[in-house]
Amino acid sequence: MKRTKTALLSLTFVGLALPAEAAAPPFDTPAPVAFMKDLSSGAVLYAKDADRRMPPASMAKMMTVYVAFDLIKKGELSLDKMITVQPETWRKWHGPAAGSTMFLSAGEQVSVANLLFGIVTLSGNDACVVLAEGISGTEPAFVALMNRRAKEMGLTNSNFGTSNGWPDGGVTYVSARDLATLAEKTIEEHPKLYKTFYSRLNFTWGKTLGSGADITQANRDPLLGRVAGADGLKTGHTEEAGYGFTGSAEQNGRRLVMVLSGLTGFNQRIDQSVSFMNWGFGAWQSKVIAAKGRKVQVAEVQGGDAREVALIAPKNLAVTIPAGLGADLKTKVVYKGPIKAPFKAGAHIADLVVTGPDLPRQTLPLVAASDVGEAGFFGRMGNNIKGLVGL
Repeated sequence: MKRTKTALLSLTFVGLALPAEAAAPPFDTPAPVAFMKDLSSGAVLYAKDADRRMPPASMAKMMTVYVAFDLIKKGELSLDKMITVQPETWRKWHGPAAGSTMFLSAGEQVSVANLLFGIVTLSGNDACVVLAEGISGTEPAFVALMNRRAKEMGLTNSNFGTSNGWPDGGVTYVSARDLATLAEKTIEEHPKLYKTFYSRLNFTWGKTLGSGADITQANRDPLLGRVAGADGLKTGHTEEAGYGFTGSAEQNGRRLVMVLSGLTGFNQRIDQSVSFMNWGFGAWQSKVIAAKGRKVQVAEVQGGDAREVALIAPKNLAVTIPAGLGADLKTKVVYKGPIKAPFKAGAHIADLVVTGPDLPRQTLPLVAASDVGEAGFFGRMGNNIKGLVGL
């Protein structure tokens, strides 16, 4: 049974009331698909056909990178592991018809770290397949791993047929909302790897024919160098998908993730991505409603050595509201209850749900203020008696 509690806090911003007729800040884009989420508050700031299944092009490579990051975190894959480029893989992904390339050579040994740079910075189709084969033996086996992890993270409108997003007759598809979730999981679950691999401006690999000069290619990320705090993620382009981009930036503690897809040109993708991200930071602001450590509510506990536990803010909890305005916010604490013991202090056991006129619903985590152990026989009997007499 799901229990709902009304928050003990009064979260209306005095003197900053938002008129009832006021709407969310407007934004328009020629992109047929667009999505933006403020990770700091959980607020979805913009959604345009966000659940449409569409070809991701090279944005699918984010899933390949996520799987590799996950294996590295688990200790099952090392950044310095060397992988040999198989001749047949080189033949398939060599030349102008193979799209973006890292310019790998047949028989060459390449570290996992360099392959990741080749995927993220250069969008190398060859690098994706070589990494997939080095991890799982074959690309299809790796793709099965991609789909398993996608299902586990709740990507309900996504499926992968290749490691690099190459057109495959519709087998590979994603939604903008799923791409944003994938970006969010990458950033939050693998912060060090994300910072290492996702914001490099260029990367040098391979040699030119004839002179043998080094080949340096630039990162196509349209936000890098144009929006403060931009640090990822991935562009994509095919004739079928158009020009797309999944991006992220952080400013003053606020992190936004955005997705655009179906744009018609390279420069349009730059203009729209920059405008969209600047709108997210400029048209919206963050307001702290509960300081770190503040008690928000008390929750019932079942089977514990205590009958209740305080729910506190694990960090400064902030909501996203239109810039320059306040909002009459309504709050409630939601948890599946009564909460079953045992659990440790800091365990995420409830959420603070915040709503307001014309504002996106925002869900913020609440954690246990203290350990609650499992009650023994006499403890359970005592709690039952107290419950019967209303103590």
